[in-house]
Amino acid sequence: MSELNPQKQAQELSRLLEDQALVKPPGARGAGGTPGGVGTFFAGLLMTVLGGYLVLNQVQVTSSFTFFGLWGWSRPAGFGLTMLPLLIGVGVLFFDGKSKLGWFLTAGGMLTILAAVLMSLSIRWEPTSLFNTLLMFGLLAAGVGLIARSLRPYPAG
Repeated sequence: MSELNPQKQAQELSRLLEDQALVKPPGARGAGGTPGGVGTFFAGLLMTVLGGYLVLNQVQVTSSFTFFGLWGWSRPAGFGLTMLPLLIGVGVLFFDGKSKLGWFLTAGGMLTILAAVLMSLSIRWEPTSLFNTLLMFGLLAAGVGLIARSLRPYPAG
């Protein structure tokens, strides 16, 4: 088996790279690596974003921090008790930054506060006309459909 010298190897590699650069892809690649579909993809994306915006704009989110009817109570809940693990954890971390208990209490306290805030949210749909509802959800569905269609190969022609 004969070995090529380094200069010949470099020339061979250069020739292969030139040949590779001359090879053109079989067709323009579009959305999802398939031929065509870029315009359809962006039209679908625009419709999806517009429909999603209109739907989310109709939803009103309010908060009422109560004990969620726990044991028949409907009075406002105290926030201090949910902060207690967080505050103890921060104190322990200032005493010893490597304390696993401190990190556990701090992370648990933050998650407890986040869960309490999320559980207190109330979501309701604002009254709107049937036309607006059909328009919002129609745009959303049509946009998702166009995005899915753009990922399929388009016929040549």
